[in-house]
Amino acid sequence: MNPATILIVEDDDLQFEIYEEALAGHRLIRVTNGSEALASIPKTPPDLLILDHVLSEGELGLNFLPAFKELLPHVPIIIVSGALEVHQQMKALQGPRRAHYCLPKPVDVRDLKRTVKTALAECGQTEVVRQFEALERSQRIDAQELLSRSTDRLNRQNQICEALKKSRERVNISSLARQFNVARRTIIRDLQELIRRGQLKPDVYPEWEDATPEE
Repeated sequence: MNPATILIVEDDDLQFEIYEEALAGHRLIRVTNGSEALASIPKTPPDLLILDHVLSEGELGLNFLPAFKELLPHVPIIIVSGALEVHQQMKALQGPRRAHYCLPKPVDVRDLKRTVKTALAECGQTEVVRQFEALERSQRIDAQELLSRSTDRLNRQNQICEALKKSRERVNISSLARQFNVARRTIIRDLQELIRRGQLKPDVYPEWEDATPEE
């Protein structure tokens, strides 16, 4: 497996040395502020981005999150900073243009390694594939449910039609609703559909031709 490319946006040399040692198995690209990162990304798109908040040239890392997500919509972003308030951390982790993780400084090397490993394994393209698979499963379930409901409705209507053709008595909506365990308005809709399809004669059941089901 090829080593992952990690873009590190960090202006502190000592902090970058920690990254070099902890993430030695990956290909590391370092820039010192958000502007340099934006210039670097098109040339070498990373598999993961580690972002400090207080950067060189007075830039702030969180201000660049929307631009990073625009260029790297499926790439996990880990914010590592000791300068963020709790509400800033929460904001960075929420919404469509969010970071995936937020770690404090001084960073725990074991926590950093574990987070990078998890991000590379479960976020990014893998996360997108899972989302599509979940959407497909949801759509299949919806389609199956709609098919089942449609089949149940047709079976019920056919039974109603056969029963009414054999009887000349007045239609008892409540009785049919109890028989099929549905609401009265459902039976009324069934009768309307049967009349429209010509399976029941309007002159035999005229009161249902233009009836409005109760809500």
